[in-house]
Amino acid sequence: MDARAIPEGFTPFGRSSPLLDLLGPIYARGSGLELQLGLLTDSRHANGRGTLHGGVLATLADVGMGYAMAFSSDPPQPLITASMTLDYLGVVQINEWLEVRLEYSKKGRQLAFAAVSLHVGDRTVARASAVFSVPMN
Repeated sequence: MDARAIPEGFTPFGRSSPLLDLLGPIYARGSGLELQLGLLTDSRHANGRGTLHGGVLATLADVGMGYAMAFSSDPPQPLITASMTLDYLGVVQINEWLEVRLEYSKKGRQLAFAAVSLHVGDRTVARASAVFSVPMN
């Protein structure tokens, strides 16, 4: 991957999981409620039509909301995705830079709510919202 394709301020995401390792490298800018995620799409992310698979968008939306909400408190609050809705608004081509940006968040004692938008440049390609369960201590 050409490092010049990664926008300024984005660094390798400091969190890992088997799924993120398969998709990545994932990049991040900011933290907590200011967290933005980025991915330079490649052929591993393609569907049968040669464009980005919708499951990649869904995964990044879920991860973006979950980590932003979890790390908005100190210590980080573990959250469990209870429900997520995703609207696909456009096609993402392979080798395009995709960003996930938090648009809304609210956390209560038992539930947390978040919404993100996913962008390629100035194009909004998807929007997602989710409800997260806050595990009881």
